[in-house]
Amino acid sequence: MPRTPWRRRRTTDSPRPAGRRWAGRLRRGGTIARQALLVRVGRRSGDAGRAATATRAEVIYTGTELVPSPHSRSRAVATSGSHAPTGQPIVVEADAASLLPGAHTMRRRISFALVNACTLASLGLGLTAIFLAMQGDVRIAAACLVACVGFDGLDGALARRLGVSSPFGAQMDSLADMCSFGLAAPVVVYASLAHTVPTAFAALACILVAGCAAIRLARFNVSPKDGKFFSGVPTTMAAAVLALAVLIELPLPGVAVLGGVALLAFAMVSSFPYAKLARLVKLPPWLWALPAVGAFVDARLTFALLVVAYLVSGPVLWMRAR
Repeated sequence: MPRTPWRRRRTTDSPRPAGRRWAGRLRRGGTIARQALLVRVGRRSGDAGRAATATRAEVIYTGTELVPSPHSRSRAVATSGSHAPTGQPIVVEADAASLLPGAHTMRRRISFALVNACTLASLGLGLTAIFLAMQGDVRIAAACLVACVGFDGLDGALARRLGVSSPFGAQMDSLADMCSFGLAAPVVVYASLAHTVPTAFAALACILVAGCAAIRLARFNVSPKDGKFFSGVPTTMAAAVLALAVLIELPLPGVAVLGGVALLAFAMVSSFPYAKLARLVKLPPWLWALPAVGAFVDARLTFALLVVAYLVSGPVLWMRAR
């Protein structure tokens, strides 16, 4: 039987190259290597309605992890690992998620920076309130908390108005709210109650406010959003109530203040529906005239009645819905 022309007869003078013994192993491992190297990070914004965009980036698989490049923001240079038999860097492309959704024009970048600057201003004012409360300037610290509330509302309004809302901004706002309203507000309240109630009770009430604020913010981040009502009192509203109570110096005994602080903390983690500010603004004008007139008569009493009315509105709406 004649030999096929493509089959070589192995003799001592024509040995098989040593490198060929690895060819089968490399072919068998090629599929696994391709699956390990073709890594996609994030998603592309192919549709116009996508909320996030992605940029191309290059990374390298070293056998255990993906190593970013130290030379460029969009390129990665590899070091060979146990799964790189040739010892050479293997570069692949991946998608890196962008912080700013949409087109990266100069106008949108400036708008994005402005919104985040408002968030950072709220964070800085919260830390300033803590420093002032530690030095004994409680009323000035409460005024800083009121300014925090203003900046917190401003960054959300600007983000929606300028069209630069993003998941990054939402997470950054949530972290700033925890620092300003979940930590700074209890510290200011603790400093204001230092000489009126036992220290242990004041500390317990403030810890309760901080814990409930953390639960409230975490639940808000993972829960579906309702355009009309909040589930529980928002942390911004709770911090505003605490700051204004300290600022105007409500003439209440220390035990009553502790009870109000604890009630406000539990209201944050409750499931009662509370109307958003947009719905409160749409109330009839004569309803707003009553607190305006009451503020000229007795501002402290009017403030206390408004707070009580807002806290009671949640259970009332819940009972009405059931």
